[in-house]
Amino acid sequence: MGFIKKIFGGSNTPKKEKILPWISLKEISELDTILKKSKVKTQIIFKHSTRCGISKMVLNQFVDAYSLNENDLDLYYLDLLSFREVSNEVEIMFQVIHQSPQLIVLRNKTVVAHASHGAINQIVLQDYI
Repeated sequence: MGFIKKIFGGSNTPKKEKILPWISLKEISELDTILKKSKVKTQIIFKHSTRCGISKMVLNQFVDAYSLNENDLDLYYLDLLSFREVSNEVEIMFQVIHQSPQLIVLRNKTVVAHASHGAINQIVLQDYI
């Protein structure tokens, strides 16, 4: 294994994990708060399935590419398996068909962008601040 790591540049040093300012979304009642807050600050909902490899890959790519801070927007994380009823209400309230993984961008009480799977990383969040 050491030989292969030397050839392909492997490292024994663990990659430092990037911490995002996630807000856990666990209650349906929080959706009204998110909607109200969207009048003054962009709100993001990231819907994630903890059992899906594609969802995990997209989440990792999102985290790696993320370059904003808490002053720019609020970033909500929704664990679909633990809080499916919240995800169902997101679909109804914001009129965005459920997919996983999925990113929903809210501004002025309106969904201004949404994407799922690999298209999530094509959304330029800076454009919605």
